[in-house]
Amino acid sequence: MTNEAKLFKANVANKEITFETGRLAFQAGGSVTARIGDTMVFAVATMGPEPREGIDFFPLTVDYEERMYAGGRIPGSFFRREGRPTEEAILTARLTDRPLRPLFPKDFRNDVQILMYSFSVDELNPLDVLAINAASAALIISDIPWRGPVGAVRVGLIDGKFIINPNFEEMKISELDLRVAGTRDAILMIECGAEQVAEDTIITALDLAHEALRPLIDVQEKMAVEVGKPKRTYPSFVVNEQLKAEIEKLASTSLNDLLAQPLGKHEADDAVKVIQEQLVQKLVKPDQPVEGEAGPGKQEVIEAFSEVYKGAVRRCILDEGARLDGRRKDEIRPIWCDVNYSPRAHGSGLFVRGETQVLTLATLGMPREAQEMDNLTSQENKRYIHHYNFPPFSTGEVSPLRGTSRRSIGHGALAERALLPVIPSELEFPYTMRLVSEVLSSNGSTSMASVCASTLALMDTGVPIKAPVAGIAMGLIKEGDKYAILTDIQGIEDHLGDMDFKVAGTEKGITALQMDIKIKGISTAIMSEAMVQARKARLAVLDKMMTVIPVPRPELKPFVPRISTITIPVDKIGTLIGPGGKMIRTIQEETHTTLDVGEDGTVFIAAVDGEGERLARERVLALVETAKIGQIYTGKVVRITPFGAFVEILPKQDGLVHISQLDSERVRTVEDVVRLGDEITVMVTGIDQEGKIRLSRQAVLEGWTAEEAAEHDRAGRQNRNSSGDRGGRGRGGGQRSGGGHYSGGGRPRS
Repeated sequence: MTNEAKLFKANVANKEITFETGRLAFQAGGSVTARIGDTMVFAVATMGPEPREGIDFFPLTVDYEERMYAGGRIPGSFFRREGRPTEEAILTARLTDRPLRPLFPKDFRNDVQILMYSFSVDELNPLDVLAINAASAALIISDIPWRGPVGAVRVGLIDGKFIINPNFEEMKISELDLRVAGTRDAILMIECGAEQVAEDTIITALDLAHEALRPLIDVQEKMAVEVGKPKRTYPSFVVNEQLKAEIEKLASTSLNDLLAQPLGKHEADDAVKVIQEQLVQKLVKPDQPVEGEAGPGKQEVIEAFSEVYKGAVRRCILDEGARLDGRRKDEIRPIWCDVNYSPRAHGSGLFVRGETQVLTLATLGMPREAQEMDNLTSQENKRYIHHYNFPPFSTGEVSPLRGTSRRSIGHGALAERALLPVIPSELEFPYTMRLVSEVLSSNGSTSMASVCASTLALMDTGVPIKAPVAGIAMGLIKEGDKYAILTDIQGIEDHLGDMDFKVAGTEKGITALQMDIKIKGISTAIMSEAMVQARKARLAVLDKMMTVIPVPRPELKPFVPRISTITIPVDKIGTLIGPGGKMIRTIQEETHTTLDVGEDGTVFIAAVDGEGERLARERVLALVETAKIGQIYTGKVVRITPFGAFVEILPKQDGLVHISQLDSERVRTVEDVVRLGDEITVMVTGIDQEGKIRLSRQAVLEGWTAEEAAEHDRAGRQNRNSSGDRGGRGRGGGQRSGGGHYSGGGRPRS
């Protein structure tokens, strides 16, 4: 086995992207390492030898393994090795899968596995888009039948200017995060987050992205010619055209009757099952020894009928403009909404559109409850978290619960992206927000229903969002040059159609966009038409939502903890926390509040009632307060010496009341006035450069002003110094040492 690496280069917007092959993974079907800057993604594509017996779908798996060594880090888990993929890794795998899948042959059922590893991350260049290019390059040089290649780029928008493949720093200030993948002729996949960007701007960005990705197509085509393997043959799973024609003839009357009346999801499913079962009984011989030997088998009939049914529905939409449920192409299903469904959740929103129903519940928490990110992206934590659950009963089915699926993670991420641009900043609203969308019934676009339900939940909670957000799913039926764009697609239209195009946004513009297609691609002209139609629908959905709750509630719900903030000196953070967190825990327990301390000295106080917040605030301020000249305190006598008494005026801060300042009259001994443990009221008369505090009880008794106290303090010190009283009674203030003694001064005690 030779070790001859081949290097290919592409220039995309003056940034070099390299593809290396021939050095790694010799036995894989195809392997490529893609690189931009010091970010490297390794991708392999391998095909199984034979299709699995009885399989009726194309088994493609795409996985991205996030390796922490790529960023010079050790995983934070207990076992110190990578475990379950992070959400970012799952989203990268889904992002890669979506543009690759439509280009495999329709009659292909061999197992295909694409694996990607992060080999190096420079914390400057994102690797998600690079992963798509690496996987495409691995496929195009492999022996796997595939109609690629695919190129992918990211587009940012800063100060009105588009940037191709922006880095992490540029993305922080970008109004647009648009990821586009496509072939030379058409766009295949779109994933977008935006700060309420206008539709026209998005279309311009799509045209720019499609132009920018073509050098990546060029270099991959060159790779295929120079180092590509011959494509393998495979068993073709094609529906028998003769059988299909026979079924079309037998079922035409039944299908016409079915399509002539508006039907709901389960009504249509039941009617289709009846027709299918009748065909099986007519065409499959019960005593047939081997499927296909003396006639078609049951599975063959089912697959052929599925093709016939799909064609009938598509023709009905294209030729007659009639949909299965009787709607027009641009018509939205009936919508109703509600809020405040859960009395104890911090906020709740219910959104129903046709047979799709989503309930979103919101919870507000402290800043420290933000999700810490242990991955290779530049994001350290998330204070806005969106989770999406899709239980089997939502489609009337039964299946075991196996944890969160990749689809659910993707839908939750899309809803999160749609709402993130309208979430207030931490300065405006210092909460961590977790929203959970529970899909209770599903028949099309639960992700966009989640966006709508979440907007309602946020407003019901009292979160001051910048603008309400709604979402709508668009579909496409295309045969040759003839096409129909469908508004608010239901499940059957998603399954039988050619495009799933989801658009979320405010009245002002788009906040999220996602497109997947099943054909070879679509033009930006069709995309533009779909966006105009989607905007009209989105605004109609927003109008329905606003009739229930037009603006966020002016106040938070009763059970939501109120968060207030105070700022303390950074050097006082340790004092507030205390040894092992003892001090902050004590305050929380005694005031029934929750405290969170930021590195900049910001203290967040969360309390359900105002009295708890007030007590906690007073305790914190008392802990970190610094003594001021002229200020009066009531403190406890903590130590007595022949020359005076030490009084704790603030937590861990003592000062000395000299014997001459204990009373208005001459004092013979300190014990004549105070004893250990007594509480006395004193005034701060002086603080020296070392922080030693001098106190006076006489100043309080005689009602001195701060200026008078300072003058008496100066005169008293001069008298004591001139009389030579420097050792015992002449020193003003002290600090406890480790052995319980004072070494002079009255600085804060540790």
